[in-house]
Amino acid sequence: MRSVGTLTRADLAESINRRVGLSRADSLSMVEGILRHMCEALSEGENVKISGFGTFLLRDKTERVGRNPKTGVEVPITPRRVLTFRASQMLKDRIVAGK
Repeated sequence: MRSVGTLTRADLAESINRRVGLSRADSLSMVEGILRHMCEALSEGENVKISGFGTFLLRDKTERVGRNPKTGVEVPITPRRVLTFRASQMLKDRIVAGK
């Protein structure tokens, strides 16, 4: 019952429901709790590593000069914090193998 092209929270909860046997409500609550915990850690400046899956990294970008591609006018780009994801080697290998 997976959505086409996108893995959703409901899909994760359904998978937990089928594999572990928790109720749908408990499964969804578990997924929400995990995501909430990850969001809190990231908002406090911590990186999140999930062994065998990958790492969510926070990067602080400095101010730089960019260009409007249409007009060529230089525009300052403000400093900001961005979230990146680095897949683990295990995940990369599984993707290449198609599993």
